[in-house]
Amino acid sequence: MKAGRLIAVVGPSGVGKDSVMEGLAAADPSLHLVRRTITRTPELGGEDYDSVSVAKFNEMATAGHFAIHWSAHELQYAIPAHVRMVLAEGRDCLANFSRSALLAGDAAFARFCVLNITAQSKTLAARLAARGRENEAQIERRLAQATKPLPEGLNVKTVSNDGPLDATIAQALSLLQPVRV
Repeated sequence: MKAGRLIAVVGPSGVGKDSVMEGLAAADPSLHLVRRTITRTPELGGEDYDSVSVAKFNEMATAGHFAIHWSAHELQYAIPAHVRMVLAEGRDCLANFSRSALLAGDAAFARFCVLNITAQSKTLAARLAARGRENEAQIERRLAQATKPLPEGLNVKTVSNDGPLDATIAQALSLLQPVRV
């Protein structure tokens, strides 16, 4: 059996990565949604994640609990090590990723590809303001990162999420096919 792919879902803050990932998993139940560990308090909502303190995160990283981890936006993020078991079963995994961690992800996983989700700046600004997790200065910093290019040499599929979510999900599924190879 061939190992599954780690599909790193990236895009600027507010682009709808979590909504697209949930829609993809609902449309294709063979896809596994990876639950990240984040040093963000749980009441801030958004994606389904494991909230830990910075001290606990560092302890877990040292103990090898993560397949990969990185820092972004004054937080620490990790993909749990047990994702390797899911991949070994031949299942494709969707993981919310940071663009700055893509090269490390490509090195860490044998079958790695990137689903790059884009949206117009006005769409991103409205979504960031509506979710209420960041102050105005933080939103401005996130918007400034929105056009940051992806590293060269990766297997990247790009989809726009400016229109209806169902259309984005359908296009993403088409780009990722065959999910099973």
